[in-house]
Amino acid sequence: MRGLADVVVVGNGAVGLSVAVEIARRAPELKVSVVGPAQRTRAASTAAGAMLNCFGEVTTYTRRHPTAEARFAVAREALDLWPQWLAALEEDVGGAAAVRSSWSEGTFVIMSSSSGRIAGENFAAMCAAAAEFGEPHELVAPEHVDGLSPRLGHRPLRVLHLRREGAVDGRALVAALERAACERGVELVPATVRSLLRASSGAVSGVELDDGRAVSAAAVVLAAGVASGALAAQVLPPGAVPPMLHGTGLAVTVKRVNTGPRGTHVIRTPNRAGTCGLHVVPLAGEDEQYIGATNVITFDRAHGVHLGLAQTMMRQASEQVDQALAVSYVHRWMTGIRPIPLDCYPLIGPCSVPGLLFATGTYRDGFHSSPVIARHLATTLLQNTVDDKDNPFVHFAPERMPIQTMSVPEAVTDTARHAADTMHDQGSRMPWWLDDAPLEEWAHARIRAFYESLEAPVALPPEVVDPQFLDPAAIDTRSVDLLRRYLRAARTHHGT
Repeated sequence: MRGLADVVVVGNGAVGLSVAVEIARRAPELKVSVVGPAQRTRAASTAAGAMLNCFGEVTTYTRRHPTAEARFAVAREALDLWPQWLAALEEDVGGAAAVRSSWSEGTFVIMSSSSGRIAGENFAAMCAAAAEFGEPHELVAPEHVDGLSPRLGHRPLRVLHLRREGAVDGRALVAALERAACERGVELVPATVRSLLRASSGAVSGVELDDGRAVSAAAVVLAAGVASGALAAQVLPPGAVPPMLHGTGLAVTVKRVNTGPRGTHVIRTPNRAGTCGLHVVPLAGEDEQYIGATNVITFDRAHGVHLGLAQTMMRQASEQVDQALAVSYVHRWMTGIRPIPLDCYPLIGPCSVPGLLFATGTYRDGFHSSPVIARHLATTLLQNTVDDKDNPFVHFAPERMPIQTMSVPEAVTDTARHAADTMHDQGSRMPWWLDDAPLEEWAHARIRAFYESLEAPVALPPEVVDPQFLDPAAIDTRSVDLLRRYLRAARTHHGT
């Protein structure tokens, strides 16, 4: 049995549905199909805190390299676009209730007294960026932040209020996008794509589903998160595209009962060493809150989240944000897998195979940047345009060598700093007569040995290296071998 569509979007998360809705708005005469499993097991979108944070995500890396600057430019554009995007979505679904009920405005970024050096440096970078770009913000007294009630010894040193940033309820927004897609005539296909189909010319001509059905299409958009990498590998040569890693994150929603009022704003920390920021997000329910998140990056799909990481996340939320969270009731545990290319930069736009476009690899930025990605993909597909040099998306071409924002020696040193800071965040303490230098030296030796084992390495982001290669006894030799093989293939393919 063969179906027919003009455009097939593979993936029914926030990015995929947003792309489909935007195409349907602009070209209602086209038949658009979205393929994705109804259950969305471990999908990033439905497990996300869905923070609309741009300046809240700034780190010391944000202004360090042209590609990092481009990602920041996309995030700033998304921050400006979200009110308009939500209004259009409300119009699509015929009312405000489905979307606005989950809207929460304002983000307070706390610099906890128990945070490490990396978080402090990122907080300073955040304040500097907000000032440079004229983003409405102010430093506020911690006691004036509703819902911020940390334990003694964990009170914040500084609090930054970002007025325009906030969050939506990820589950509610995905449901609203689904409804908007249906209202716009998009076909939702509850299935998984097994393979990409190719015409005799070599162009992608559709998809084959897991039940054997085929759907022909003039264009296929890969927005299937971590699954996008394996599908792309079916039609592109080895080494053409950076491999897609699995960023496993854990979050929990809780319900407060007789524990005082919750905050009405997002409260979060800066991004920390080797991971994302701790965050507490209000949900649509009067007493519900979302707590997130962990981030462990692996080459293969992980079995789940380590118990120790779950324990650390809950302890830190109770200590650094609100003591009352410790006596709230767990409502739901959620695990999602973020799609993370090896260099941590997204894969957006067309490739050398006609008919195939990418909208994936968005790491932590997918939900926030989804309206801008949707507009860009719709323009690219409908107008058959090529990005000019001033378009930030030109930096995210899928076929590339891994983007290196520093040299390998710099990466070794930086990753060692992140590793030592991570150990501090996890509770490691040196004797009073020593600083953290021994921890950093220990990590530096192991990270250097890892890089030397790669033969001809490229500089990788600290979070990609930190969790996997510190302990030689725990190294996944298969992952190291996969990385070596990919780097050889990439140099051959790209002639580097």
